[in-house]
Amino acid sequence: MPFSVKRRPRRLWRVVLPWLVGALPMACGLLIMHWQAERELQSRSEASTRQVVRQIDHILDDISAAAQALLPLAGQPCAAQSLALREQVVRHAFVRSTNLEYRGELYCSSLFGTYREVIDSNDYFQGRLWLMQGNSVTPGHPLLAYRTAADGRGAISTADGDHLIGALHLLDDDTRLILQVGPNWMGQSGEVHTGPRPVPQVAVSELSSLHYPFSILGGYDQGKVGKVMRSEYPALFGLLILLGAMAAVTCYWQLRRASSPRAELQRAIEADEFVPYFQPVVRQNDYGWAGVEVLMRWQHPREGLVSPDLFIPYAEHSGQIVPMTRRLLERTAQTLAPHVESMGSDFHIAINITADHCQDLALLDDCRAFLAAFPANSVRLTLELTERKLISPTELTHTLFAGLHELGVLIALDDFGTGQSSLAYLQQFQVDYLKIDQSFVAMIGGDALSLHILESIIELSSKLGLGIVAEGVETEAQRDYLARHNVDFQQGYLFARPMSADVFIQALQAQCLTSPPGQPMYAGDG
Repeated sequence: MPFSVKRRPRRLWRVVLPWLVGALPMACGLLIMHWQAERELQSRSEASTRQVVRQIDHILDDISAAAQALLPLAGQPCAAQSLALREQVVRHAFVRSTNLEYRGELYCSSLFGTYREVIDSNDYFQGRLWLMQGNSVTPGHPLLAYRTAADGRGAISTADGDHLIGALHLLDDDTRLILQVGPNWMGQSGEVHTGPRPVPQVAVSELSSLHYPFSILGGYDQGKVGKVMRSEYPALFGLLILLGAMAAVTCYWQLRRASSPRAELQRAIEADEFVPYFQPVVRQNDYGWAGVEVLMRWQHPREGLVSPDLFIPYAEHSGQIVPMTRRLLERTAQTLAPHVESMGSDFHIAINITADHCQDLALLDDCRAFLAAFPANSVRLTLELTERKLISPTELTHTLFAGLHELGVLIALDDFGTGQSSLAYLQQFQVDYLKIDQSFVAMIGGDALSLHILESIIELSSKLGLGIVAEGVETEAQRDYLARHNVDFQQGYLFARPMSADVFIQALQAQCLTSPPGQPMYAGDG
């Protein structure tokens, strides 16, 4: 818009905006899904750490029970207690070995019997737990040792690292879990390390045991959120795509609607961009100005003056031609009323109407308001019926035409002879003037058939007592031919082209025309 033969390039924002609108619900949905997945993973991580803490608590309950049972035996000869140490290994599922300590020395073991090894209590975190990377029996294989001591006596029981690795692998393989005992930590690989531990990147959760001095750190690697979204929310993905597509299509439709002929015409009506242009009509004999036809033009803010052929059909199709014509009448009255003294008496002003105007009695009020803007009987208003839409002869239309004639408004048939309903209109409505279409006038001096039709129209108007106007006169030969055949009025580029209001007023004042007494005046379409 405005409507032009050449297709205007699309503005970039009209192309981009539907994509952005379509992407917006998808982006918002993905953010919500990402947030929900993070919450879900956080909940899973916390549940995992709780479950692993419970499992290792269960292992430690088992080995600590063995150590507590053996503590009273510490300090007694090893040979007498070897059976008791082996019995605790058999009775407790998670116990790998049991040991007795006396005065800082391990002296008895369920594996070796009498055994001598110095015990450093600092190896045990809080004097109770030691996560070690193997011993002399199984070097490189993790062990968890539990120690209980009192009055220089102590008992130590150990759990095999396989039980710990199994606890860290209780859940899915993507969960990253770390067992921390004092300065030592062990991951799911089973290797025991000292120093800073790696921290998972997503859904970090750490939980300490309430019973033993250890903690579990849990979480997930980067990318787990996206994996959860893809694997667990496929239906939501599909819904987001559907919503995005619907939003994009709706936006595209709204943009098309906003840039449609109807929307653009409505905008132009509200902006008062439709302006009157004036083309004089001259009378027979002296070719002085007898009246004027008011032509609608669109003064577009970007495109300039738009041809009526590009917007009138749209306006008629949409029904917007009625408010456009009403405003045209108002602007014409505002423009010409101050200069009525330059028009002479009985100056005719013509405006086109269509079938839509004939279905609304409001046209009577529009014409009445137009005539009221001028001194009484100073101008004659003529309505020209176009045939782009068929006018049905209903009771309403007959009432309308009767009311128009009571107001003194004249009716003319525009482009007579080219439409299918011209003769029917002559029978159905009270008509005052016929307008000869410019296609017949253009054939003067050429096509004999067209000349016969032209002469028949002139003869018909004479027999019916109707005035006649020839439009599209461009040559002196055409002018003289029409004069010889007593055509009442002529209109065309030979006399004047359509003019803006300012130019027309200046020309009108220069003409200072007055109509001879009794001489009818008419303005028709050109």
